[in-house]
Amino acid sequence: MEEAARVVVVEDDPTVRGAVDAYLRANGYAVSAYGDGIAARRAISAGPPDLVIVDRMLPGISGDELCREIRSISDVPIMMLTALGQVEDRIDGLEAGADDYLAKPFSLRELLLRVGALVRRARVAGSAAEIVAGDFRVDPVRRRVWVRGVEVVLTAREHDLLVFLVRNPDRVIGRDEILREVWGWTVGDGATVTVHVRRLREKIEPDPQSPQHLHTEWGVGYFFSPQGRAG
Repeated sequence: MEEAARVVVVEDDPTVRGAVDAYLRANGYAVSAYGDGIAARRAISAGPPDLVIVDRMLPGISGDELCREIRSISDVPIMMLTALGQVEDRIDGLEAGADDYLAKPFSLRELLLRVGALVRRARVAGSAAEIVAGDFRVDPVRRRVWVRGVEVVLTAREHDLLVFLVRNPDRVIGRDEILREVWGWTVGDGATVTVHVRRLREKIEPDPQSPQHLHTEWGVGYFFSPQGRAG
């Protein structure tokens, strides 16, 4: 029997925290819940879980700050909860290192579906064979990536995005398909893809402003060239 996925929930609202904790436990997850980022930071540093769910507005340290600190020690998937509805606010959370976000008020059923998708994708990526394509070598088991022989550090979602692109070289892929295949969303915000593509370019391109590998097909989506070519 597969071991229950370990989820850390960081939410200062006791009602929301209790509801998320109880619902995830009822659906087979091992949950540790905290009311502030400082306590959660200590727990995560002691042993990264399979997933972190973090509220953006926290006492002590903010959700954005906690995300950045987690990213400095781990590529564990992070889902951010936010009461802020503006696109720019969601992008700030993604820029801090979150892999997914869910705006309050949210459905516990939707939360469960997104948690399941994040955990499954991380585990599937961790059991796949090594991929070699052009300038790229990806080890999904250890979740490590080398570009032109140099190892680069990616977040969980950046890693999943790169794996999807490496497996679909030189094919123009729309944002909706990327959201569906990488995020598991049938409906979502294309800005999420835009942010992650930009972050990925900053890590894999010699010059992110003049990409050789990850190109934009304006009005359509993106295409990826493992060998590298001028845009």
